[in-house]
Amino acid sequence: MGYYDDHSQARYKEQKGKKGGVFFASLAGAIIGAVIVVLAIPTLSDQGLLPYQITTNQNNSTESTNQTQQSAIQRQISYDVNSDTTKAVDKTGAAVVGINNIQSSSFWSDNTEQTEQEAGTGSGVIYKKEGGKAYVVSNHHVVEGATKLEVSLEDGTKIPAKLLGSDVWTDLAVLEIDASKIKKVAEFGNSDSLKMGEPVIAVGNPLGATFSGSVTQGIISGLKRTIPVDINQDGVVDWQSEVLQTDAAINPGNSGGALINMAGQVIGINSMKIAQEAVEGIGLSIPINSAKPIIEDLEKFGTVKRPYMGVDLKSVAEIPAYYQEEALKLPQDVNYGVALRQVVPNSPASQAGLKELDVIVEMDGQKINDVIDLRKHLYQKKKVGDKLKVKYYREGKPMEATLTLTAEKLE
Repeated sequence: MGYYDDHSQARYKEQKGKKGGVFFASLAGAIIGAVIVVLAIPTLSDQGLLPYQITTNQNNSTESTNQTQQSAIQRQISYDVNSDTTKAVDKTGAAVVGINNIQSSSFWSDNTEQTEQEAGTGSGVIYKKEGGKAYVVSNHHVVEGATKLEVSLEDGTKIPAKLLGSDVWTDLAVLEIDASKIKKVAEFGNSDSLKMGEPVIAVGNPLGATFSGSVTQGIISGLKRTIPVDINQDGVVDWQSEVLQTDAAINPGNSGGALINMAGQVIGINSMKIAQEAVEGIGLSIPINSAKPIIEDLEKFGTVKRPYMGVDLKSVAEIPAYYQEEALKLPQDVNYGVALRQVVPNSPASQAGLKELDVIVEMDGQKINDVIDLRKHLYQKKKVGDKLKVKYYREGKPMEATLTLTAEKLE
């Protein structure tokens, strides 16, 4: 009996000792496991295996580390924001405005009641502030047909605008507004110094007020591109517009806005894009060096002071061969030039002796292939008051004349 008691007590002590050892072993294992997990958490978090959590009320060292990371992130953001692009936009963005084309329409068929409504929107660039007035350049097609015009500033303020003049040939227009609320004026750059691949920024109002002040970036994709333009929509090309090509996004409403360089200078007036299903990223802008003399004339005179001949023109290539031979009586080797359909009385052409059905083939020794060649020579190389030497055919015979150009009206 005593043996049983002693043996039971021994077994009890033995089991108690084993339980104590297991307890301490488990405790030690738990502590070691916890240490391993704590050490592993940053590594797992860096690898994306655990979510990054911050317990600011329990772990001061974690909070300190997070503050250091936030400081580094803030420094990085500050560096990105102060880029050449943002500096350029800050310099010129506020000078780019919206233009609302308001037109009258009849509410009743008998025209007894007229209503006014917005017929279209575009963009413009404030380029000058003087004598309490500010001057805005835009596109002719943005203001065409308007009975009223409004300019919308960056903050949404709308100001009535007066159209000083527009030019269909270059698609440019100049407006005048009150300058009391105008804070920024754009600076013109030098479009002749542009290089292929040079970064540029387009600023304007695509699709109207909803996206006003939109900024898109691209490069100069092409210089001195020529785009055929049908002025009177008769299916015949009247003019070759020289433009800059860019892949900066230009959409309806961007017309008249600014194309700027990294210095924030306006180097083009956005005019059009090639809108075909298979075409992407071809925007066109009027070079500012070409636009400057047009803008000056529109501001001062309301029209462009171009040289005037006083003739109605038709390219020989557009005239059937039968009439070239029978009516114009041109030699067989002359299948180019410009036929005069009409000569205005007392015009420079009339005073120089030119007549209907004469065919001009040279100007100042330069071959004239068609109407576009004639207009480009007249508008780009001559000035009002200049002498113009022309070679022409009359009844199949070559003749010459000298005109003194005036500025009565456009061709």
